[in-house]
Amino acid sequence: MYRYDERDRTLVRERVRQFRHQTERYLAGELTDDQFRPLRLQNGLYIQRVAPMLRISVPYGLLSSAQLRRLAHIARNYDKGYAHFTTRQNVQFNWPRLEEVPDIRAELAEVEMHAIQTSGNCVRNITTDEFAGVAVDEIEDPRPWCELVRQWATFHPEFAFLPRKFKIAISGSASDRAAIAIHDIGLQLHRNAAGELGFRVLVGGGLGRTPMLGEPIREWLEPRHLRTYLDAILRLYNRYGRRDNKHKARIKILVKAWGAEEFARRVEAEWAHLKDGPGTVADAEIANVRRFFTDPAYDAEPAAATEVEIARLAEAERAFARWLERNVRPHRMPGYAAVVLSLKPIGVPPGDVTDAQLEAIADLAERYAFGEVRVTHHQNLVLADVRRSALHGLWRELRALGFATPTIGTLGDIICCPGGDFCSLANAKSIPIAEAIQREFDDLDYLYDLGDLSLNISGCMNACGHHHVGNIGILGVDKKGEEFYQIQVGGAAGSDAALGEVLGPSFYAPQVPRVIARILETYVDQRHDGETFLETYRRIGIEPFKESVYAKAA
Repeated sequence: MYRYDERDRTLVRERVRQFRHQTERYLAGELTDDQFRPLRLQNGLYIQRVAPMLRISVPYGLLSSAQLRRLAHIARNYDKGYAHFTTRQNVQFNWPRLEEVPDIRAELAEVEMHAIQTSGNCVRNITTDEFAGVAVDEIEDPRPWCELVRQWATFHPEFAFLPRKFKIAISGSASDRAAIAIHDIGLQLHRNAAGELGFRVLVGGGLGRTPMLGEPIREWLEPRHLRTYLDAILRLYNRYGRRDNKHKARIKILVKAWGAEEFARRVEAEWAHLKDGPGTVADAEIANVRRFFTDPAYDAEPAAATEVEIARLAEAERAFARWLERNVRPHRMPGYAAVVLSLKPIGVPPGDVTDAQLEAIADLAERYAFGEVRVTHHQNLVLADVRRSALHGLWRELRALGFATPTIGTLGDIICCPGGDFCSLANAKSIPIAEAIQREFDDLDYLYDLGDLSLNISGCMNACGHHHVGNIGILGVDKKGEEFYQIQVGGAAGSDAALGEVLGPSFYAPQVPRVIARILETYVDQRHDGETFLETYRRIGIEPFKESVYAKAA
């Protein structure tokens, strides 16, 4: 993983010192709320419903065991003993005291972490595929390019106060596991007919009040031009993006207003002044970044004997077999696997981990995965480099810790924002709805029969739970002070990205699990052999689901 140089360390230390002084002035009454707001936001500090919330940057989702231990220390000493992993590969603390936030930031700086640009109208955390570097379908490891973009975006003086927040995701595999279509800029690494590496560029994706999928504006961009092309896009947005209405300020509104073709034309015109300029990526520069993302010290293993033993153990222990099926992913290196740690046991808010669990994960990372952990978009964690011969031993340890729930990719693997329990923007609670659905469908045989199926929950239109792109999406809405839930079906976040369609009128919270049950009954009745929920929905459309839900509700 990338390690700070002295320049990085100096920048982060100076920001810690600067924010400490700003916080002291605010607490002394020398800064008003309005004056302090932009300062705290660009340092990752929100004011939530009941306490401040501090969002920590986890660039492209990669954490070391030392960083996990520091997060555990912060959770224990500055919070209520837990941390929350988000859909954008960050980590949040929901209960810090404002006067202690500068101390937290100083603690983070000691392990090369920070909260810079995790909020505010700037370029946010750069995200990617949680299996980057190990995926069998990978065209190119995107992490060096993520790091290059991170360095470009951090403290960029021209893009510190954009019209609205700005999110960039990069995918390096044939399958898009970074959800690039729902980002302000999505970058897909691929090869042209000549075999040369380049980027496909999408612009204008985003969820929230006006959900849109990104539009392709360039099919192939030579990698050395990445920074200057991003400069051209951001300059255009900074100049013409709306600042009079925050609900219409995202770049997606500008792309829609101009049309993708006209937007692309204007980007090319702006880029003409920047192309081949000082921002061009030199071969030596990207080579320097790549050296931080080399392979760990893999060991060759007698694969045949290992696989025979795994098969024997799976035959003997059904729970182990289920875990292998759902939580273990192929690895490009023979003899290794990537393992997903489920953070979705029933009764625990999705993405929440205690201080003790964070320390236990750090121990596991050091013993099983070269000391590294990945954060996923689904609010889980990944040990990316596990020997296959160690899978059974790891499973037994994960099971004891509560991380071996074998539901990855099923209805039980719910994405859920903190909702009304924490967020001051939320219209309704999300966490109790997630738990109610998990309890209603707490039958692994049934979940496995349903197959791959995503269910996402957001407590408001800001869509932090990505409800628009869940196969089933749930949105909390406020109706005259009462909490209701609107249901959508047909969304997807990967290579076949799609926005869900609203089923109809919303429901009271107690009705939601039964509504989900009727949607699933319709799917089971209508599916063809081997069809996923999404495939069935795309074949039959929304009407059968509507008829089932509202006819029975009447």
